[in-house]
Amino acid sequence: MLNYNFKEGEILLVDKPLNWTSFDVVNKLRWKLRQLYDVKRFKVGHAGTLDPLATGLLIICTGKKTKESQSLTSQDKTYTGTFLLGKTTLSYDLESEYTAHYPINHITEESIEAAVKQLTGKQSQIPPIFSAKKVDGKRAYETARLGNTIDLKPSQITISKFEIDTSNFPEINFKITCSKGTYIRSIARDFGRLLNSGATLIKLRRTNSGNYDIKNAQSVDFWLNEIEKEILKDEK
Repeated sequence: MLNYNFKEGEILLVDKPLNWTSFDVVNKLRWKLRQLYDVKRFKVGHAGTLDPLATGLLIICTGKKTKESQSLTSQDKTYTGTFLLGKTTLSYDLESEYTAHYPINHITEESIEAAVKQLTGKQSQIPPIFSAKKVDGKRAYETARLGNTIDLKPSQITISKFEIDTSNFPEINFKITCSKGTYIRSIARDFGRLLNSGATLIKLRRTNSGNYDIKNAQSVDFWLNEIEKEILKDEK
C-alpha cells in the first residue's frame, strides 16, 4: 500500500471525466482532504485547466506542491480529438448549438495537408470568445454569454506537432502538441477557415503534460478512495 503525505505535498494525476470542470475536481478532492486533516482550509490546485467538454490528464497539486503548479502549467501539452468540417458554433465546440453550415465538397487531401502545415510552428492565435481570458476584469465567456462583442488580443503560441487522420471525413481526427495558452478550439476555427469552410471541435482529450502521461492517471474516485484510506488509518 502506498503512503501519501498530502499536506507535505503530492502530485496527483487525474483522468478528468466529461462534463466536469477542472474546479469540480479540485473542490471534490479538497473537500475530502479537509476531512482527512480536520481543517477548514487546505491547499489544492491544478496545473492547466481543461474545458468541461474535454477529458484526460489533469495534474492536481496538494499542500506544498501547489508551489510547483505554475512551472507545471508552462510545459507543453499533447491532445487528441476530432474536428467536424462544414459546421461551426459560436464557442467553436459543442458547448453551443451549430449556427452555420459550409460546403466541404471542394476540400481535398492536399488542401488539408496545406492547412496543417500552415498551422504548425509559431502562431499568433486569437482565443475563443467563450474562454476564461480576462477582458476589462471580466472573463470573456461571461461577456460573450450576454451577447456582447469582445475584442480579444492574439497570443503567441507554438504548435510543435500536428498529425491528422482523414479516414472518417468530414471528421478529422488529430494529435496536437502545443505550448501553454493554446486553445484547440481556436485551431478548429482556423483550420476550417483555411479550408474555405468551417470546423467545430467535437472531441478533445489531453494525453500528456510535460513528462506526465494519461497512462499513469487515475479516476477522481480512485483518489477519493486513497484519501479515505488515510482517514481510516488515522481513526485506528
